[in-house]
Amino acid sequence: MENIKVTRKTTESEMNVTLDFSPLKKNYREYIKTPLVFLNHMIEHIAWRGEVNIEIDITLDKFMLTHVICEDLGIALGKAAKEYIDRTDGATGFGDAIGIIDEAKAQSCISFESRAYCDIDYHGIELRGQVEGMDTEDLETFLEGFAQGAVCTLHIDLLKGHNGHHIWEAIFRSLGTALNRSFAVSESRKGKTSGVAGKIEWTIE
Repeated sequence: MENIKVTRKTTESEMNVTLDFSPLKKNYREYIKTPLVFLNHMIEHIAWRGEVNIEIDITLDKFMLTHVICEDLGIALGKAAKEYIDRTDGATGFGDAIGIIDEAKAQSCISFESRAYCDIDYHGIELRGQVEGMDTEDLETFLEGFAQGAVCTLHIDLLKGHNGHHIWEAIFRSLGTALNRSFAVSESRKGKTSGVAGKIEWTIE
């Protein structure tokens, strides 16, 4: 499997993301380097469940803005995932999964069909405004950024939960497993796209 490296640079940040599909390294956590400890923990779940080494290196301007980190990194990680799907003949390109931990349960459904859309539904469960030093809206921004970068459709449903930490773990676990299924290569899918519409062709004059 081909490794993917993506760099996204703006006046506010430089995001370097590498997806390494060799066997998961024992010290895979050490390669996930953001200034936000809880975000590192969430990406750790994507790596573990997705069975992919994720290397992240971030350079920021003089302002460390959590919103910028979450949005820009989400976009860069999504772009890397999209590049892998596009370059890998036979990659499934879609998947769904349930993630659980203790009382919390969440579902993620993802499809790489060049349609950027993210829907997060908490089904009436009230979330705390902040968990482990991170605003809930910034965690949402990361997921929305991922869908933008991946140009994918992403639906996330929180099914159960009351502990804030567990809720986000369940969400990111489900996303990691859904990605694992999207990354899977099938001989019967060689030469095919993840959607029935096939490869999109544009004519611009």
